[in-house]
Amino acid sequence: MTVELIRSFIAFDMEDEDTIRSLSKIQSMLLETGADLKIVKPENIHITIRFLGEISSVMIDRVFSEMEKVEFAPFDIEIKGLGAFPNLRHINVVWAGIRRGANELRNIYYQLEPNLQKIGLRPDDKGFSPHLTIARVRTGKRRDHLAKLINDLEGYEFGIVKARCLRLKKSVLTPQGPIYSTLREVCR
Repeated sequence: MTVELIRSFIAFDMEDEDTIRSLSKIQSMLLETGADLKIVKPENIHITIRFLGEISSVMIDRVFSEMEKVEFAPFDIEIKGLGAFPNLRHINVVWAGIRRGANELRNIYYQLEPNLQKIGLRPDDKGFSPHLTIARVRTGKRRDHLAKLINDLEGYEFGIVKARCLRLKKSVLTPQGPIYSTLREVCR
C-alpha cells in the first residue's frame, strides 16, 4: 500500500483586496523592468510560517493538532517595503516586507517549530524571516534594472491586513504554477 504524500505549508493568506491590488501594481512595475521573472499570482500571495514539504495524511492531522495549541489573537500586519533574497547583487526572490506584525509572526513560528520537530518533522534549516514572496527571478536578464526598482521602492507601503486564520495549505505543482488549497485552519 502506498501512502499519499501531500506537499504542504503553514501560512497566513492575504485577504485584503486593496493590499492585493497594491501588490499586483508593484508586480506589474517589476515586469516592466524587462527582468526575467515569474510573478506569484495575487491569489497565491501569502506569509509562509513553515514549509513542511511532502507529508502523509496522518502527519496532516498531527500538524493541525499542534497548530491548535498556538496562542495568538488577531493582529495587524503592515506590509511595507521591497527587498530581495539573498541580496540585490544576486536576486533570486523579490519580496514585500513586513513591519508591524513581524514579532507576532515570529512568536507563532517559535511556538510551532519545536512541536513540529517533536511529531517527527525535520528542523527548519532556513529559519524564519517574515515576508511575502511576490516574484521569482529566472535568469540574470536586466537584473540591474530590477535591483534599482527594488531599491527605489524599499519604503513602499502596500497596506495593513488582519491576521486571523493560521492555515495548513496544500500545494499542487503544475506547469502553470502552484495551486494552493486550505486543508485545515485555526481562526481566532
